[in-house]
Amino acid sequence: MPGDWIPQFPELATLPPAEQQMLAQSAQAVSLPAQTTIFAPGQPAQSFMLVLDGTVRVQQVSAGGREIVLYRISGGESCIMTTACLLSEDTYNAEGITETPVEAVALPRSAFDDMMARSAQFRRFVFSDYASRITDLLQVVEEVAFERIDKRLAQKLLERADSNGSLSATHQDLAVELGTAREVVSRHLKEFQRRGWLTLTRGQIGLSDRAALARLTETE
Repeated sequence: MPGDWIPQFPELATLPPAEQQMLAQSAQAVSLPAQTTIFAPGQPAQSFMLVLDGTVRVQQVSAGGREIVLYRISGGESCIMTTACLLSEDTYNAEGITETPVEAVALPRSAFDDMMARSAQFRRFVFSDYASRITDLLQVVEEVAFERIDKRLAQKLLERADSNGSLSATHQDLAVELGTAREVVSRHLKEFQRRGWLTLTRGQIGLSDRAALARLTETE
């Protein structure tokens, strides 16, 4: 596999040939099944991971056991939590779990440090992706802090539903996505059902009135 993954990252594909060769020689292929914990709180970052295919969910758990999804990493992306830990030499304070089978490449810490020192273009790639992800993370913070939970729930339902208006999700799944309690999500879902906007069955939600949910997301 040496080097054949680099074109998936346009910024890396324009590195000088010698630097691309360094990446190709240092990177290690990684294949992970779904529901694998890649990192967890208190662990040090051992490598800079670039996801080629699949999805990784990064989430944080409070002292009281409440979870919130911070962001997801898909093909062609890296993890800002890992970048931060590598740069600061600190340990993780969140966990990364594969939601699907994942194919990735891992650049060991020593090779990452070497590339950061040698290549201005590689540094721009790392920090550009980091800046973009920080913006996404701040959006999550803003939503949790300031947006009404019914609006956020309606938006999440619309985002996750397929073309038929159906999604597979438990009330706990949605609570984790939104950073709130399962009971809060259940209460709002039952109210949406009472209004005729959706139907609830075990592990399944069917959207009956997308327009009404969309209008809710637009309210002040």
